Amino acid sequence: MTPNLPEIQITRKLRATRLRLRVEPTQIKLTVPQFCTQRQVQDFLKQSEQWMIDTWQKQQAAVGQIARSLPTELKIFNLKQPLRVIYKTQKNSFILDEQNHQLFISDRQPESYLKAFVIAYAKAHLPVYLEQLSLEIGLPFGECAIRQPKTRWGSCSAKHDIMLNSGLVLFSQEITRYVAVHELAHTKYFDHSLNFWEEVEKHDSNYKNHRKTLKSGVMPWWWC
Repeated sequence: MTPNLPEIQITRKLRATRLRLRVEPTQIKLTVPQFCTQRQVQDFLKQSEQWMIDTWQKQQAAVGQIARSLPTELKIFNLKQPLRVIYKTQKNSFILDEQNHQLFISDRQPESYLKAFVIAYAKAHLPVYLEQLSLEIGLPFGECAIRQPKTRWGSCSAKHDIMLNSGLVLFSQEITRYVAVHELAHTKYFDHSLNFWEEVEKHDSNYKNHRKTLKSGVMPWWWC
């Protein structure tokens, strides 16, 4: 076929009643009835060639527009080096290559898969981080849940169960640590009294600046 197009995936199906062509952002598929001859398939593709080229180019332009507006690197709270983000055609939604500081995101729905990676990373790392900090500052807690609430960065229940927002992994470790300290302090003082803030300050002397940074921070569009 034309070099402007990818290799066309042809599938023969017994129940298919007609030739069906689908152009997607990462591939072109042709469904063929079982009885169709190779000549009929080639003639159909020849007739559809210009339409395929036009449609494929539109798809690629749309994908390129999305890719340009998405980050090429991602700073994660507990990684010393940012992850280089690469958008490509792949089966997996995302693949993390920590050794080479690379994150491969499928170009099918890149913004959704980027967020999915952040959530998965948060679920794997934030509870561990909270446990380490809890032992470090001597404030035990119950369970840890990682969620995506729209208005809260964290919460602590009367049973001392702590919830952390998965978006915290996109901040620096100082900011993530402040939120963790804040919620751990609630296990001792279940309010925002003077005693509570003194407990926070005991473990984060710069908490006021960290709090301001968190309040003024804007999450990326693909997260919201």
